[in-house]
Amino acid sequence: MIDTRGLSCPIPVVMVQKAVKDAPAKLEVLADAEVAVENITRFARSQGYEVSVTEDGIDYKMTLTK
Repeated sequence: MIDTRGLSCPIPVVMVQKAVKDAPAKLEVLADAEVAVENITRFARSQGYEVSVTEDGIDYKMTLTK
């Protein structure tokens, strides 16, 4: 689980980039900014991940799967 809440871009994307270097089959990410969700989604898809996003109040939970 990567918690990017409270961080401004590009830091959330950089955190996800570091995590996918190990090529996990599944990765969960928490975010609180729509722009972070968009940027992480774009990056994850470029790395071959499928992305699902659910809203939980003001937070977003992203699940990246290969």
